[in-house]
Amino acid sequence: MGSARRGSQAVKRPPEEELGLQPGQSLELLKELHILTREGRINQDSRRKLKQVHHLVQFIEKLLQEVPAEEGHPTLADHGAGKSYLGFILYDLFFRPLGRGHIYGIETRQELVERSRALARRLGFARMSFLNIAAADAAQAAEMPEQVDVVTALHACDTATDDAIAFALQKQARFLVLVPCCQAEVASVLRETKALALARTPLSELWRHPIHTRELGSQITNVLRCLYLEAMGYQVTVTELVGWEHSMKNELILARRTGQRKRAAAERLRAILAEFGIQALEERRFPGLPAHP
Repeated sequence: MGSARRGSQAVKRPPEEELGLQPGQSLELLKELHILTREGRINQDSRRKLKQVHHLVQFIEKLLQEVPAEEGHPTLADHGAGKSYLGFILYDLFFRPLGRGHIYGIETRQELVERSRALARRLGFARMSFLNIAAADAAQAAEMPEQVDVVTALHACDTATDDAIAFALQKQARFLVLVPCCQAEVASVLRETKALALARTPLSELWRHPIHTRELGSQITNVLRCLYLEAMGYQVTVTELVGWEHSMKNELILARRTGQRKRAAAERLRAILAEFGIQALEERRFPGLPAHP
């Protein structure tokens, strides 16, 4: 009996571990974000959300550690910030103990921006700014520095991910961390040209049915984004964010600036646009590609 009791005591975990928290993580912040209840409990949905954010934070922290230790750096712009779960948790776990650097949350919904500003004031997170602005306009905002080290977009819907990429290129970002969501633009163009495509190529069977149009459009969108980043001087890695059981929007695109623009990637991108009859997207979504040889 005594040994059973000792065994049971040995496996008892501390509350932070039971909740799936990182060492030193602020319980007060997680309560303010409604990830924890006021009593310090966590439900299954919040646990899943926290796991996703923690996993992404691990990727981002490694990149932030590569940024030169200069005053004011690292800087990070979070596009489609929403309630700024990612920004607040990154600040709590990395920026706050580092003692320098700045996070910019970019969000179009004014009520969420005001809520985030108020929370940052309450917690004393002084090196966080929240901009009530569209991602497409953020690069011109006076509050933004000339260069941003890391650009993130976690589930930024549809073309907001493209706007985040355009922002990163303008700000010469060292790194991009993207989890695309609801990629609808390419699918809509495929639908417009479907009749012509059916007469032109048997490949159009890949998007003849509406559900396939949506799925293929999503896949093509992310492939084009990766090629565009390579063409503009980035090394790109594509992986999973978390297991598929946690989220179907699971594709994580990591890009590292090398400055070596790849003409071959630009040619592949243009060839894909031509193959699917969506060349109209080049000027709108992929400006500045290396010229044809």
